Amino acid sequence: MYVEERMYLLHPGKAAEYLKLYETEGMATQLKHLPHMVGYYVTEVGMQNMVIHLWAYDDLNQRDKCRAAMQADPAWQAYVAKIRPLMVTQETRVMKPAPFFKERLAKMLVAGK
Repeated sequence: MYVEERMYLLHPGKAAEYLKLYETEGMATQLKHLPHMVGYYVTEVGMQNMVIHLWAYDDLNQRDKCRAAMQADPAWQAYVAKIRPLMVTQETRVMKPAPFFKERLAKMLVAGK
């Protein structure tokens, strides 16, 4: 199992617009293609204007297939064209859960279905 962390630094004052676009246009398409949303967050303390979201995958092949399907979806392409101008930087990290957390993460994902 892997968890992908995606961090977007937005232009100051654009977080509300980004979140509204995601809620109304991006989320349904993303949830159609990606298996497990682990969380979607905005920073409260520390670096401001950041949106962080986490996605779980069974393996890296699943991640590649899911993300390729999403990237090919015209609805996703239209959404991305709207949010790109709001973003300053994007960073992605793919992580493996610690051995003692792997089972807990699996249970959390099952409970979230």
